[in-house]
Amino acid sequence: MPLKRLMWALPTLFGVLVVVFVLLRLAPGDPIAMMIGPGATPDDIRALRTLYGFDRSVPEQFVIYLGQAATGQFGQSITLKRDVLELVFAHLPLTLELSLLALGLAILIGGSAALTAVAWRGTAVERAIDLVTGFVTAIPDFLWGLAGVLFLGVLLPVLPVFGLLDPALRFDPASGFMLGESLLRGRLDVFGSALYHMLWPALSLSLPLAAMISRVLKASLLEVLAQDYILIARVKGFSPWQVLWREALRNALGPALTLTGVQFTFLIGGTVLIERLFGLPGLGNMAIDAVINRDLPLIQGIVLTFALLFILVNLAVDVLHTRINPKLRR
Repeated sequence: MPLKRLMWALPTLFGVLVVVFVLLRLAPGDPIAMMIGPGATPDDIRALRTLYGFDRSVPEQFVIYLGQAATGQFGQSITLKRDVLELVFAHLPLTLELSLLALGLAILIGGSAALTAVAWRGTAVERAIDLVTGFVTAIPDFLWGLAGVLFLGVLLPVLPVFGLLDPALRFDPASGFMLGESLLRGRLDVFGSALYHMLWPALSLSLPLAAMISRVLKASLLEVLAQDYILIARVKGFSPWQVLWREALRNALGPALTLTGVQFTFLIGGTVLIERLFGLPGLGNMAIDAVINRDLPLIQGIVLTFALLFILVNLAVDVLHTRINPKLRR
């Protein structure tokens, strides 16, 4: 089943390539003109067009790009003068760490809120949680980020709101994974500083997802708690928390898991604005620079990387969903 779904992902990747390639070629502006200085000669311009393949027809450029993408060669960045794949691998780890940290916070906050609301259903606690989750859902992640910069970084400077490490620290992770590698290498000072800097950006990303997880999981739990086997568990003398944890939670995870997987892909995309806002050197921040500079090879490489991440996340969610609910394996 995973292999079959992975094969179906190939047409999706091809479609992404086609759409991105066509849209970037239709966009106004000349990327070569943005590179050259005021004293460039026509020969210099022709040499650059030949170097980056812009002297060929659009169908020829697309065929060449398909061949390069199939072999993992995305060309060279126009503005940074470095291999696109090298740049992607250098900036992707931070985006993944930020996304996974935000996902962990969303699951922890949303799951705790749902379980608490169900355990205290019919009380003021449930009504307060419903009110808060409804409010949080209505506010996008970048507004939470802006609020954090204003209140926690300016008015009450209790959290850093720019950069990834304290200026006094020096650490160059070979893998690019700042949190993971600093922890493995015993650099707890670097790990603590990076986590401290990433806390509010990750929390800004996680809050809307946490609210959605809470609402969906709560509705699913209430539906499961109305089943007959839950009544049997209560007759056996299980406490309310035992009923929730041992009997209801596993059967109620399906809708919440599906929502989490789908929204996780949007969470990864949301890192674009959050990284820019907090000055984090991730893939999203580099994507904005690439768009501003109309760096076509870099934009195509970044978009294809995001598309591949989305496909892999959805595939992982499908596999995990069938593990939790055997009825779906057919």
